[in-house]
Amino acid sequence: MKVRFIFNPRSGRPKRNAPLLPMLRRFIAARALDADLACTEGPGHATELAREAVDRGCLRVVAVGGDGTVNEVAQALIHAPAAMGLVPCGSGNGLALHLGLPRRFEGALELAAGASGRTAALDTGVVNGLVFVNAMGLGLDADVAHRFNKLTKRGLPAYARTALAAFTTRKTERCIVTAGGRRETVDMLLIAVANSDQYGNDAKIAPLARVDDGALDLVVVSPVGWLSAAVLGARLFLGTTHLSSGVRRILGPSFTIERPAAGLIHTDGETHFTGARIEVSVQPRSLRMIVPADCRAVSSGNDKATAGFALQLP
Repeated sequence: MKVRFIFNPRSGRPKRNAPLLPMLRRFIAARALDADLACTEGPGHATELAREAVDRGCLRVVAVGGDGTVNEVAQALIHAPAAMGLVPCGSGNGLALHLGLPRRFEGALELAAGASGRTAALDTGVVNGLVFVNAMGLGLDADVAHRFNKLTKRGLPAYARTALAAFTTRKTERCIVTAGGRRETVDMLLIAVANSDQYGNDAKIAPLARVDDGALDLVVVSPVGWLSAAVLGARLFLGTTHLSSGVRRILGPSFTIERPAAGLIHTDGETHFTGARIEVSVQPRSLRMIVPADCRAVSSGNDKATAGFALQLP
């Protein structure tokens, strides 16, 4: 089986990840794998390397990086015969945590390139033509991502400080959300559309989300004060945001979000400037992913999963 490892040396904390490249080389050599190793050189390069791997007949492409690297590699593997392995070494690792992948580098490598796991078909999302695997968002969501991406030091403490700074200059937007033929006007602090249950670091914005149900979770967070924001922050890590009176959840295969003006959105943490009208849809079971054999985040027979529509009001 031909394998390509795609390593992003700039994922997460680059200095901490510096030893990973020689470890990857030793892993490939020690197991005499029919594999090659490619390092990304800038934005979009992981997608090019993954497409090249598919063209060369690789049956497995392993992303070694964070959620941004996952996104880029996945773009080339959607509806492709190759399966994706993931060795998380980013600052958030949202998809890896949702799937219960090993947190130790060596364990994740063994799963991604070995035979101990199983292949699951995961949903992906598209927003205004941009692919996302984990989550997309606008409002405070996008502002935090924009600020965070400018930092040289990453990690949960840095993310928390960035979120706090963004919250102090927060702006409320009135949007119209259309789902399942129903239109609703909402005042929002942020809107997230999640495929997995979390942003990363076990901060679960959509605790009920599944990556193989043929649907996406749209989460509207209403404007809140400091005290309510602190409570909501705690709920993120307790996995109970869906129980908050200031949170609305809409489950469905597609959404339209109309906001007052063009602005930023993020896809898996990477920001983009896009129009006032935002179209989001799911691509059911479009990405083949290597997961642990006992993974509960995806069903063993997920090729038969179906999607529904539900609206949860506070």
